[in-house]
Amino acid sequence: MIYRYMEPWLGTGLLTGGGNKWRVHRKLITPAFHFSILDKFAETFAERADDMVHILEDKVSKGYFDIDAYVTKCALDIIAETSMGKRVYALKDPKSKYVDAIVSLCEISTRRYTNPIWANDFLFKFTKPGKRFFDDIEYVNGNTLKIIEEKRAQLEKTKSTIRVDELGRKERLAFIDILLTTQEPKPFTDEEIIEQVNTFMFAGQDTSSITTGFTLFALGNEPEIQAKVHEELDSVFQGSDRIITPQDIASLDYLDRVVKEAMRYYYFVPEIGRCLTEELVLDGHHIPVCTTVILDLYELHHNPEHYPDPYKFDPDRFLPEEVAKRHVYAYVPFSAGPRNCVGQKFGLRNAKTMIASVLRKFKVKSRDKPQDLRFYIEGLLRPQGGLYVALELRK
Repeated sequence: MIYRYMEPWLGTGLLTGGGNKWRVHRKLITPAFHFSILDKFAETFAERADDMVHILEDKVSKGYFDIDAYVTKCALDIIAETSMGKRVYALKDPKSKYVDAIVSLCEISTRRYTNPIWANDFLFKFTKPGKRFFDDIEYVNGNTLKIIEEKRAQLEKTKSTIRVDELGRKERLAFIDILLTTQEPKPFTDEEIIEQVNTFMFAGQDTSSITTGFTLFALGNEPEIQAKVHEELDSVFQGSDRIITPQDIASLDYLDRVVKEAMRYYYFVPEIGRCLTEELVLDGHHIPVCTTVILDLYELHHNPEHYPDPYKFDPDRFLPEEVAKRHVYAYVPFSAGPRNCVGQKFGLRNAKTMIASVLRKFKVKSRDKPQDLRFYIEGLLRPQGGLYVALELRK
């Protein structure tokens, strides 16, 4: 039901759409997140994460600061480059109009369902946030349409040649390139490409940034676990400052478990909604078609039946032998079934690259304890006031 507040921006893309159009597009887009494609994104993940690390060097030994602000901008840089093939310089340019528009659209669209005036489509248009909302949509869509036209012209010129960038390097693949070159069963229209790119921008930067921020915050409260992550990173990189590769990320088994435990523990996706397409009988109760059902992921991921001592941060819950003991749907941070998150591998690899980049260079200490955090909703649950950490340069 709440998806309708996002439709002026996201249209009927993979998040908000349904029916036959959704099924066709889901089938066409799923291969875009195959491991072979993600490997081509890996260099962008690593380079933009290194940009963030260089900026964070100025924070060393200067007290606590909000890490959430930096990982959010880094994630925006990554998602823009991998979705559109364009740099937006969110980390380096605080006045970027495009970045400002994306952040504003996220805020306004997800707050509409908590404000009765904003929730009314007619009244919303006359509010100041409503006018800003539709102005931002026009700007973002116009920017994406311009990129579509540029990319289409490039494709026409380079059908028989290798595409190179302005530095003479082989040009990197972007999500928009995949959409533009999809021809079967029929090409995507410009409107459909804009919908999917906007959806990718919204969902991709949000999940990657918040996973990264909360994992670093968790490790800042768990020095022994952080030390194990440092030990694993040192065993892989051997003191080298070389760029992180897909093979490195695949070998970081302990970090993988840490990230999964952070996603369980901090419940920044607290619930999932579904509209029933057929009657459901649950514990003898008949729930009719078209009812919205909310799945409470917070309770699921803190259920002591599945997770003994659920408020203890323990990455070893995700050892293969421990996972095998649990019900297959006891852990669903990316949802499950046919409408699960198509970009979950992208999000996890992106977050692990950002986390590994930070921890190769720094030790992290958190100012607050998990029980001290308070949240507000903006698509996902975000920490009020940010996630404050201090950095110490590793020797």
